[in-house]
Amino acid sequence: MTAKLPSEGLEAALAEHTAKGAGPRTPGKAAGKGSLDTPLSGRQRILPKFKPDPDAFGHATEGFARFMGTPQFLLYMTVFCLFWLVWNTFAPTAWQFDKVELGFTLLTLMLSLQASYAAPLLLLAQNRQDDRDRVSLQQDRQRAERNLSDTEYLTRELASLRIALREVATRDYVRAELRSMLEDLLEAQEELRTHEASGPGSHESPRELVREKLKEKRERQRNPRTQQIPKVKPDKTRQSRSAQPRPTSPES
Repeated sequence: MTAKLPSEGLEAALAEHTAKGAGPRTPGKAAGKGSLDTPLSGRQRILPKFKPDPDAFGHATEGFARFMGTPQFLLYMTVFCLFWLVWNTFAPTAWQFDKVELGFTLLTLMLSLQASYAAPLLLLAQNRQDDRDRVSLQQDRQRAERNLSDTEYLTRELASLRIALREVATRDYVRAELRSMLEDLLEAQEELRTHEASGPGSHESPRELVREKLKEKRERQRNPRTQQIPKVKPDKTRQSRSAQPRPTSPES
């Protein structure tokens, strides 16, 4: 018989170990207490969880804080402390409940308890006021942003309206155009009269000559370099009427 090599013995021992470990697992072992695939159960509370209404508690706290900052609270505390001191000083010994010999220990404890509760209540009221201030500041910032956007929109609209109004004929422009047309008509009428009075001296008709002159004049006025508001010449009839002497009255 041939002796087994050391490597073959190691392989056989490893195969036996894997065969033992690959056996069927019981559900108790699989779902053990320390396994990671099972969630932990929540702890059961002995006493119910106290969840007060934050809004109602905050309103009560702010009311108490406001009352502590009023003159009435200071007056009531002063009267209470004076009554306490006078009663425990001048009252009969049998009726005294906080003796002078003990240094008014009960009153000191009451005031300390009141101060220990007043400080957190004041801080809670201050925190609520800070929250309100933060919300109001945020709303003011949003309102300012909306106002800025509205102002920018109105500015753009006004600029577009100004640009659009540049191409609109205004009253002065229409008047100037009408005056220039009237002046052209008067000049054309005078030209026709002069040509008719002088007689036919050229091959072209006087109407065509007047039309060409008016066309050249209109083109000269439309040129942006020479464009200007035409001026109407004073009417001759008005000048003649103004030059006539006014009739004097017989009394003068």
